[in-house]
Amino acid sequence: MKTVTLFGSSLPSEGSPAYQEARELGRALAESGFAVCNGGYSGLMEASSRGAREASGHTIGVTCSLWPRPANQWIQEEVRTNSLSERIMTLIARGDAFVVLPGGTGTLAELAMAWELMNKSALSATVGGRKPLLLLGSYWQPVITCLDQEPRLVSSTPDGHLAAIDLITLVTGVREAAEVLAARSGGE
Repeated sequence: MKTVTLFGSSLPSEGSPAYQEARELGRALAESGFAVCNGGYSGLMEASSRGAREASGHTIGVTCSLWPRPANQWIQEEVRTNSLSERIMTLIARGDAFVVLPGGTGTLAELAMAWELMNKSALSATVGGRKPLLLLGSYWQPVITCLDQEPRLVSSTPDGHLAAIDLITLVTGVREAAEVLAARSGGE
């Protein structure tokens, strides 16, 4: 079973639009045959795990000893790490693909690390190469706009080199995210 790692805020609560969207995404991924991996705590992590479990999907939560609380109730498999950097690398290593939801500095750090590892081809040496990296909705558009200002010295070429901006895919909604991941990753 392929695994999609989701990065997102711990702050939204049940009833908020962001929570509902993450719950729908978890459900859609599970229905497409993917396991759902995330940071294991509250907010969008809880919501995506909940949606996946409601669709009988498998959930993985990568937690950290910095925060001694247990994983949320929707996590089936908890992976405990000892540091924030180990947590981020474990989340990346577990994913066959990534979806980035709205979030703060923690989510930004996760996005940046996954993106940079692929950009520098370091991911192939550590956890298996370039993987689908989707940004859901318009939340991260200002970051993309900012980084797209970097000179595009290397664009797509026959030898496989890509500009960093070409490594991400912006998707507008849950359905599009699930379809793109199924097409690129082949859920089981």
